[in-house]
Amino acid sequence: MKVSETVPDLYDRNCPHRLVLEHVTSKWGVLVLSALQDRGHRFSELRRRVAGVSEKMLAQTLQTLERDGLVHREAHPVIPPRVDYTLTPLGREAAEALSSLTRWVALRMDDVDAARERYDAHR
Repeated sequence: MKVSETVPDLYDRNCPHRLVLEHVTSKWGVLVLSALQDRGHRFSELRRRVAGVSEKMLAQTLQTLERDGLVHREAHPVIPPRVDYTLTPLGREAAEALSSLTRWVALRMDDVDAARERYDAHR
């Protein structure tokens, strides 16, 4: 039986759907997918674009997203070495789905700040 033929139970820690959800919605996963949405990037460009990510964490995130079929890695046989990262069609779908969430955060940040202030005032 294929994974796609089962009903996902995202609350089960062994659910394969949950693992992909974790990869896509991790802090670095969201930022990498968003950065690649407009165009491909070299590793160093992505590292500058995704401020605060370590080289190790970016490499791990890219490798995970590549394994999941969301990111395509293309190594060019030149000196110095050049590697480009782009979204696959599946990755583009994921990035588009995440766009709604990132737009919502941008639109509602003032409300979140106000809620935090109210919460902190009562603590």
